Amino acid sequence: MHEREKVMEATLTFDSQGLVPVVIQDDATGEVLMVAFMNEEALRLTRETGQTHFFSRSRQSIWHKGEQSGNVQEVRGIFVNCEQNSLLVRVVQYGGAACHDGYRSCYYRSLQPDDTLQVVAERVFDPAAVYGTTEQKETSSDDSLLHIDLAALPAEPVQQLEAKLRQLYGVYLYLRDHDMSEESNTSRLLQERSQGYLASRLGDELQELADVQSGVHVHTGRAADTVLEGSQVGYWLLLLAATCNVPYNEFIPHAALLSGYYQPFSEGKAIEAREECSRLASGEQPAHIAQGLQLGFALIGWACAEAKVDPLEPAEYDLNQMRRKGLVK
Repeated sequence: MHEREKVMEATLTFDSQGLVPVVIQDDATGEVLMVAFMNEEALRLTRETGQTHFFSRSRQSIWHKGEQSGNVQEVRGIFVNCEQNSLLVRVVQYGGAACHDGYRSCYYRSLQPDDTLQVVAERVFDPAAVYGTTEQKETSSDDSLLHIDLAALPAEPVQQLEAKLRQLYGVYLYLRDHDMSEESNTSRLLQERSQGYLASRLGDELQELADVQSGVHVHTGRAADTVLEGSQVGYWLLLLAATCNVPYNEFIPHAALLSGYYQPFSEGKAIEAREECSRLASGEQPAHIAQGLQLGFALIGWACAEAKVDPLEPAEYDLNQMRRKGLVK
């Protein structure tokens, strides 16, 4: 019997959350359209209906791809990898776009040598026209707790902020994975992997950031103090993310920060957000930790808006500190 003729029982290995990653590929062209997750129920619905269904880790619910936009995916084949812990699903993509941002593929940006992102594809549809402003958008990864249409903002500052935060997070991941405790207190903290301590320090810095806005906490002036305390909040948030092994794309800090900047909290909501951020960041569920991280970055954005500070400045402040230490060029 030839290798390709062998028949084996399919026994998928789901992760600790009961999920398996799924790559969606265009059946005709082989183009990768998106990556998402399925649990057993989403996989069952996909097989039964012939259209893709996924599991949203942030909403903790099943979503039917294209149910809102009409851009459904007709399944042509489901393939299992060698370790039986991921899926490749070949589809016919209706409507011309798989990405909730309106592009054919979610991979519509190219990473440039200077760490910026350049859009390299044409938009197929306008997300605002398809989803409206009050409805929840479909998403190919995990829709975040806070929603903002990044495509509606000026592209360059969005790309700059994302590049800076990715660079910062990359340094912390390096300090986590390479023990430099004798040279770096940050590396020591990351080696200790004390989520409780980091969450406690985060709570302190969130309060100081709020106190800057109310005038209770003053160093040199509101704008400069907001940059300083905002960078400190970001520091503890990224240390928590690295300690809890949260991938960048799971909490999308640049989007959360800009959400807080362009859709700022009321004073009462800011208090609630601080409390919720601390609670979620101390939890055990990865999805809840990611939501806590998002709230924390949104509060940085809120503070920047309140103090009329460029939302890029806290991240740039941290990068300048790292440049002085020789950690980044």
